[in-house]
Amino acid sequence: MINQKLKQWIQIAISLGIAVWIFWFLYKDIAIESLLEQLQSSNWFWIGTSIFVSFFGYFLRGWRWTLLIHPEQGEKVTPARAYHATMVGYLVNLLIPRAGEVAKCGVLNRTNGISMGHLLGTVILERSVDLLCLVGTILLAFILQNSMFLELAGQLVNLDDLLASLKSNLPIVIGGILILILVVRFILNRFRDHGLINKIQHFFREMGGGIKRINQLENPLGFWISSIVLWVIYFLTMYTVSLGIESTANLSSGEVLLVMVMGSIGMVAPVQGGIGTFHALVAFILIQLGVTEVDGKIFAAIIHGTQLILVLVLGIISWLSMMKLPTWKQPEQA
Repeated sequence: MINQKLKQWIQIAISLGIAVWIFWFLYKDIAIESLLEQLQSSNWFWIGTSIFVSFFGYFLRGWRWTLLIHPEQGEKVTPARAYHATMVGYLVNLLIPRAGEVAKCGVLNRTNGISMGHLLGTVILERSVDLLCLVGTILLAFILQNSMFLELAGQLVNLDDLLASLKSNLPIVIGGILILILVVRFILNRFRDHGLINKIQHFFREMGGGIKRINQLENPLGFWISSIVLWVIYFLTMYTVSLGIESTANLSSGEVLLVMVMGSIGMVAPVQGGIGTFHALVAFILIQLGVTEVDGKIFAAIIHGTQLILVLVLGIISWLSMMKLPTWKQPEQA
């Protein structure tokens, strides 16, 4: 048990160290005066609007969660209580990556008596739908900004030479794809009892089964609409901040969408609160869009910093609110 806890703390320390190092590497050459000057010259009406929109998004995420929780499980969960549990989860994620999902389930398990197994199942389903929405957002960004996608790809590889090579070796390419499919099928069948293969197959089975179960909810339309609206809110959060900063105020909505996609990918990285990875990817894409390196990094720092402070404040308030509630007890049978 001690070795397991030590291993967990080492993993936390490593992920935090990586995040801090990336952040330091990005900002070591930027003077604090530049950041302060940008903060003073920014339009805080738009940044304040971004914060308000984010707050609404957090509450909507809590409401969406209540749609997945079975009413026969313990005491009925109100949207307010689900919101507070969600914010506690975000707060924990700032210390331990991915631990927030378990933490927010633990909160409702204590206050409403809902089983951890059921709650964790709802969180897995939420994450599966969010993953689908992220993929859909990436496809939308590609449709709206396909030239930028191709330009970025062209920086990594010569697309004309690649296409010419594929055409001249088409039979080999097709044969290679078929062989790859056969190899993957062989591995899945041969090592179907292997732990990693089982986990991968189980993940996709759970995702498929979970998505099918959504249609059996009391309010499936509300779940799907709220899931889409959440990503609209993520976009509006980024877009309103871009309006409030002079160097990004002229970005088109499609370009901001591309920035949001890169930021979302950065937040998926297993580091505390996306620190470092979010900043690196957002700054990178802004530079490609013509924003100076300094302004791109400062933009990333402002939007991430305001969201970080918001999560800290709301998370602590929610944690204190939930800690005041008594532990749920099974009602005595009459």
